Amino acid sequence: MNIIKQGLLASVLSLPALAFAVATPGEPAPDFSETDAAGDTHTLTDYEGEWLVLEWFNKDCPYVRKHYGSDNMQSLQEKYTAKDVNWLTIISSAEGKQGYLEPAEAMAEAKAHNMHNSAPLLLDPDGSMGRAYGAKTTPHMYIINPEGTLVYAGAIDDNDSANPAVIPDSKNYVVAALDAAMAGEPVEEPSTRAYGCSVKY
Repeated sequence: MNIIKQGLLASVLSLPALAFAVATPGEPAPDFSETDAAGDTHTLTDYEGEWLVLEWFNKDCPYVRKHYGSDNMQSLQEKYTAKDVNWLTIISSAEGKQGYLEPAEAMAEAKAHNMHNSAPLLLDPDGSMGRAYGAKTTPHMYIINPEGTLVYAGAIDDNDSANPAVIPDSKNYVVAALDAAMAGEPVEEPSTRAYGCSVKY
């Protein structure tokens, strides 16, 4: 019994090390410094004074395939980068876990998914950026305004089915938040429950 209790106590004590930070709408976005698949480094300060979208990605996740296979995510990338919004796609899968990609593989995957060429694919195998934002699913979406404040965190839309057929009738939270915030209006739903596959830290 004592051994069991000791084991349970050790498990409980280890939880803080695994805990996620929570990037909260209305507060400053967590800083980051990550290298993309092409070898370029990106930091939050690089985007000071500009709009920024963060999107967590795992090529093997059916929910990611829902939005990429239907061209929904690429259409959003194209629409908003044309409006001078920066878009970063992040892979936080650890080496050996589902979704992990080496740089050359990530470049090939971006091409295969027809990702918009203005949306660099950041590689975060140690999970530092994902944990700083509290990214738990793929996709998990965040919007940062030009002042560096997080204005949205959560799901891409309001339908957690993996079936792409539901997309046309779904409310896209990212579109609603970006359109409102960029127009200087309050974001009606700044935080929603993200859905998808768990990030493979």
